[in-house]
Amino acid sequence: MKKQTTVISQEEARTLFLQSQGLINPKFGEGKKATLEVIDHLGYVQIDTISVIARAHQHTLWNRVSNYNDNFLNELLSKDKTVFEYWSHAAAYLPMCDYRFSLPRKKLYSEGKSHWFAQDKKMNKYVLDKIKAEGPLQSKDFEHKRNNLAQWYEWKPAKQALEQLFMEGKLMIATRKGFQKVYDLTERVLPSRVDTSFPNEKDYSAHFILKAIQANGLVNEAEISYLRTGLKMQVNKSIKRLLEEEKIKQVIVDGIANTSYYTDEKKLKSLKKTVQKEDIHFLSPFDNSMIQRKRLAQFFDYDYQIECYLPESKRKFGYYCLPILYNTSLVGRLDPKADRASGIFYIKSIHFENKFHPDDSFNSAFANEIKDFALFNGCDKIKIETSNVKWKKEILSLIG
Repeated sequence: MKKQTTVISQEEARTLFLQSQGLINPKFGEGKKATLEVIDHLGYVQIDTISVIARAHQHTLWNRVSNYNDNFLNELLSKDKTVFEYWSHAAAYLPMCDYRFSLPRKKLYSEGKSHWFAQDKKMNKYVLDKIKAEGPLQSKDFEHKRNNLAQWYEWKPAKQALEQLFMEGKLMIATRKGFQKVYDLTERVLPSRVDTSFPNEKDYSAHFILKAIQANGLVNEAEISYLRTGLKMQVNKSIKRLLEEEKIKQVIVDGIANTSYYTDEKKLKSLKKTVQKEDIHFLSPFDNSMIQRKRLAQFFDYDYQIECYLPESKRKFGYYCLPILYNTSLVGRLDPKADRASGIFYIKSIHFENKFHPDDSFNSAFANEIKDFALFNGCDKIKIETSNVKWKKEILSLIG
C-alpha cells in the first residue's frame, strides 16, 4: 500500500525550518557546551574573513547562544578538540564526532585533486617536512618575497601548499592566533578517541540526509547534494531506502510545485509545540539559514544577494546587508558597520520589504536587539544614517 504524502502550509514549513535552525524556540542554552551543541546540531558553521562587523562564524553562533563569546569556539577547537576546521560547502567549523565524513573529500585531494591552484609537489614536501621538524607553523613562518603589486588572491607558494595539505588531510588547524591559522600534522592534532573509519557510500549519503533534516527541518534532494560532487545518485538511493525503513517522511509544501521535501515524524510533531513570540534576528549573509537562496524565495518570498562582491555602483542595499528575521518572516535588510576604535555602531541603511510596515512591536524588538548587537560588536554607541527619517526618530527614542 502506498504511503500517503503529508501536505504542510508554507507557514508551517517556515516554522519547522526556523525552529530546526535554532532561530525560534531555541533550546541550546548558554556557554561553551551550548556552542558545541549548535555546531553539532547544524552540522557546520561557515567561516568567513569579512570583518566589517563580527565575523560570520561568531555572528551565527551569537544568534543561537545568548552569552556567546569567541573564547568558547577557540577552546572547543584547540583545547577540547571537539570541533575541527575543514570544508563543508565552504570553509567551516565542524563537530569532531563527524570527522570520518570528511575523509571521502580528503581522499579526492590526496589522489590528485588540486585546491584552487596547480600543485607544486616539491613545495608540498618542503612544507610538510618543515612542520614535522619544527612543530606547528603559520603561513608567515615561510619566507616569501611578495610583489608589491600582487593581489590578495595571489598566495605565496608555501600558503598554497599548506592549504593543499590541509585539504588532503595531512595537516589540520591546531589553533588560531588572532584569525591566523596554525597548522600541524594531523596525527598530532586529532584525538585518539575519534572514529577514523572510512564511510561506505550508504553511510556517507545517509549521514548528509539525516543531518540536513536535523538542521533544517525539511529538505529536498538538491539541497542535500548542494556542492557535494558525486553524491546526487547515492542520495537518491538512500532517500528511497530511508523512506521504506520509515526513518524519514515525504512532505509537500502547499504552493511549491514539483518539489518533494523530506523530514521525520519527530519534526512534524514539534510543530504542534511551537510557541510564537515577538522575536528578531539580524542574520549573517553566511548564516546556515541563508545558504539556500531558492528556499528563501520559495518559503519567504525573499530575494537575497550578498553585495560585497559587487562593484559599488551595482549595489542596491549596501556592502554587507543583513537579512532581518522578525518572528517567521524576513522583513528587510540592514547594512551595518562596527567602528570598534570609536565604539560607534553604524546603521548605514535599512530597507524593509514592500509588504512590511514596522509597527510599535517591531520597533521595540528592533531597538532591544540592535543595542545587544552593537555591544556584541564592541560598540556602545549607535548612529543611524538611514534616510527613513520617521523610522529613525522612533528607533532613536527607544534606544535612548
